[in-house]
Amino acid sequence: MATAAGGEPLIREVRVTKDEIVAHLVDGRVISVPLAWSWRLSEATPPQRANFRLIGAGQGIHWPDVDEDISVEGMLHGSPAPRPGVHPVHEPAKRKASKPRKAASPPIQRTAGGTGRR
Repeated sequence: MATAAGGEPLIREVRVTKDEIVAHLVDGRVISVPLAWSWRLSEATPPQRANFRLIGAGQGIHWPDVDEDISVEGMLHGSPAPRPGVHPVHEPAKRKASKPRKAASPPIQRTAGGTGRR
């Protein structure tokens, strides 16, 4: 398997379509991610998307016209590019449903000299 010395996957060839980024790896795998994962590339013109180069001996792809970099690791692990100033939406932590509480018993009525029993 042809990978970097550290065993990381490397890109051999890239193709950008109107919907996705397709990377052919040197070990024979072909991976793709939706173009929408990169807001910069989604908003770029077709000529800007077509102007890219491999960086880091195949560790990633750089688009100079839109200043975008995508790593093969990011593609493999599913890491979309966040928009600046926009925080990802997190679902609130789900709590376990608690059991309904029993109604409190009425207080014991005591009378002077009584035993406290009902």
